[in-house]
Amino acid sequence: MNLDDALKTFVIESRELLENMEEALLKVEQSPDDADLINAIFRAAHTIKGSAGLFGLDHVVVFTHNAENVLDMVRAAELRITSELVALLLETCDHMGALIDHVEAGNAPPEEVGSRSDELIDRLKSHANQGAASAPESTAMAVSEPPPFVREGDAAGSGVESDNWHISLRFGRDVLRNGMDPVSFIRYLTTFGRIVSIVTLTEAIPGADQMDAEDCYLGFELNYQTTADKATIEGAFEFVQDDARVRILPPHSKVVEYHDLIQSLPEEEMRLGEILVRCGTLTPAELDLALKAQTEARAGGELEPPIGEVLVSQQVVRPAVVEAALQKQKQVKDNKGGDAALIRVNAETLDEHINLIGELIIASAGINLSALKSGIPELLEAASVMNRLVENVRDSALQLRMVQIGATFNKFQRVVRDVSKEIGKDIQLEISGAETELDKTVVEKIGDPLTHLIRNSMDHGIESAEVRLARGKPAQGTLRLNAYHDSGSIAIEVTDDGGGLPKERILTKAIERGLVKPDQALSDNEIHNLIFEPGFSTAERINNLSGRGVGMDVVRRNITALRGSTEIESVEGVGTTIRIRLPLTLAIIDGFLVGVGASSFVVPLEMVEECVELTQEEIDASQGRDHLNLRGEVLPFIRLKQLFDVPDLPPPTPDDDEEEEIIALPVDEELAFLLQPVRRENVVVVNYAGHRAGLVVDTLQGEYQTVIRPLGAVFNGIQGISGFTILGTGRVALILDVPSLVARVATRDGRRNAQAASYLIAE
Repeated sequence: MNLDDALKTFVIESRELLENMEEALLKVEQSPDDADLINAIFRAAHTIKGSAGLFGLDHVVVFTHNAENVLDMVRAAELRITSELVALLLETCDHMGALIDHVEAGNAPPEEVGSRSDELIDRLKSHANQGAASAPESTAMAVSEPPPFVREGDAAGSGVESDNWHISLRFGRDVLRNGMDPVSFIRYLTTFGRIVSIVTLTEAIPGADQMDAEDCYLGFELNYQTTADKATIEGAFEFVQDDARVRILPPHSKVVEYHDLIQSLPEEEMRLGEILVRCGTLTPAELDLALKAQTEARAGGELEPPIGEVLVSQQVVRPAVVEAALQKQKQVKDNKGGDAALIRVNAETLDEHINLIGELIIASAGINLSALKSGIPELLEAASVMNRLVENVRDSALQLRMVQIGATFNKFQRVVRDVSKEIGKDIQLEISGAETELDKTVVEKIGDPLTHLIRNSMDHGIESAEVRLARGKPAQGTLRLNAYHDSGSIAIEVTDDGGGLPKERILTKAIERGLVKPDQALSDNEIHNLIFEPGFSTAERINNLSGRGVGMDVVRRNITALRGSTEIESVEGVGTTIRIRLPLTLAIIDGFLVGVGASSFVVPLEMVEECVELTQEEIDASQGRDHLNLRGEVLPFIRLKQLFDVPDLPPPTPDDDEEEEIIALPVDEELAFLLQPVRRENVVVVNYAGHRAGLVVDTLQGEYQTVIRPLGAVFNGIQGISGFTILGTGRVALILDVPSLVARVATRDGRRNAQAASYLIAE
């Protein structure tokens, strides 16, 4: 096995576990008695510690072991979940992430990281000592007065009804080479006690061709009866401490200890009875009696009860232990299903795969064009089949890059918790649309802009508790993250129920800075968008979060780089919604090809509503105007030929042979007018974010699979163009940035309305 690859896998899986651990910590603060969350946190830390030990990462093992001790006390109900403890565990989680980062970089942690480890370990030990101080009394009661058998709903810390010890043995591979005989240790136990039952574990034995006669592959689970104390039993394994893992559970041990033992069993499919026998809570004879009861019920025509119910009704196993065994069964089944269904793929390899499919699409378009020119039926059919297959491969490849945005949203639970405590506000985060999918590349780049928006909403948007109560609002503020698909794009909303954007203050500040003229008429949307100007801020004081005017301009720049747009809806005293619209993917889209003069353009097909051919009368009526009457509805439009200054097509020049065949005939002026080519224009109606607009073009050339190529640095920032693609002929077609074109129309109309309103007020 390649150790470098294994270490990379360890880093990736550790980060995933830390994300799960952080998410569970944030939830357990609200539900401190949720055993599932507590167990999930413990398992994450335990798994990282165990995996780190395999690679000899002692500094990770030592640090994580101290965190595991505290979590183990929480599971045993010896420590209560408090905000202070959650804060410490979150810091611990962050530091574990820092240690993993140094592992990935391949260097030892610097001195300051080691000092931070020591500091956190001291704080973890302090919490552990606090828990230990209150533990002896309850523990003594549990041992001296074992509780009676109890039903479902018992505390996890109550004891298991058993008068026997349980010993779990896992011998190391080299125990035989070191001169130790595993059987001799088991035989020695009989000198001061009696082995009630023993289960030999053989799952580690490899195939005969891989077996080494000097290796030990066996493990044992013993049900042991003795009057000796635990120290005496441990002394039996004194000489094999370094070559074996020994776990000893005394009679009437806590349910949580058996739960841990069940979780440590091998990842293999077992029946419920097998799991309970292996962990020592059930003897083979008791299992036989339960199976006999099942058989009798079936023979009597009754519905056969599950074996777990039979064992609980016979009062031989506690319900909590049965539940733990059922969870182990489900865990093994899920893990096997997940292993069969999932495979890790390097992101760079996937990107290269997408690029190759893009080249395949361009080549396919060229072949299709050649087939159309040839007119050969067989070639046309083959080209059609190939186009369909390429389209299916494209959709399948793009789906591989689609991920749910929920993982990104959940990271902000921590941001909201930390920031709200820092600024002294009570704020809750609500998440919806977490299952919405978009391109992995987009997800990776949207995190920073969302962080800026959330922090600004918490600091500037949501008022203090006193102000909220005075305004009739609840003291706790609410921040919402929502995602959904709309018009071929994804919309992400950051909404707060705060005071809204102060329109007058924004306008006054903009006039002071010279961003707008005092007599300039602006729509509400234009005033709101002034907050995205570099260095713009209306904050009266500067703090660690905001007030310097740095951040919102970065948000817009990053969103624009992703071919996205931002919208603001705000009502003073009610709240603000900032909506980000992004393309679903940055690689390949379905497009609609149009011709304008000598140039070709591609319109994203998801935004196209319909195409309308204009009559000569409509063309003449629209001259000098920028609106069209479309079935009784006013439709603003843009003439792409004028916007991009596109030249007309040159007149066709006949070949020499054709010129010889042309016969010059005299025509009068009326006939010459009728022989002039009829000029037709088409309007492509597009819809983006609920706004409709028309794009006036010369020709409609149909659907086209578009491989998006970014514009070079020289052409970045060109309004209305988001990229280019290569056609089957080898020519370049520009991809229209429909959001910016629609925004251009909306801004134009908004300014007209604002000017008209100002004129009415003046009169």
